[in-house]
Amino acid sequence: MQRRPHPEEWPLFAPRRLVCRSCGLSRSWAGRGIGVWVGTRDPAEDPYVRVRLWLQRETRHGWLWAYGLRHLDLIRRHVDAGLRERAGRDANGPRHSLVARLPAWIKSAKHRDELLRTVDRIRASVLTPG
Repeated sequence: MQRRPHPEEWPLFAPRRLVCRSCGLSRSWAGRGIGVWVGTRDPAEDPYVRVRLWLQRETRHGWLWAYGLRHLDLIRRHVDAGLRERAGRDANGPRHSLVARLPAWIKSAKHRDELLRTVDRIRASVLTPG
């Protein structure tokens, strides 16, 4: 029988350290809980070190944010998809995926053009030197 890890051993609760190569800001986290940010009406913050996320931009509908370029690409692929098939009730996992938990305004096809422009602007801010 495999031992079930103690919650403090979960990767979610591993110590974190943030160091900004640009401004030198340094923050560490070794706590026991995180402040999960919920909503899109205000800028998003990192749940561990509580600094604003770098990859975010405000839209007419709320803030669009991503934790990294892979996360941003996943959002872009979902928004750009012409057909989004849902898994049936008996399928395992898809109901709990990141994409399934996106706010309704991001999943709405009528916001597609604005969201794709916003994703492209966020990506350009990363790829364009300072």
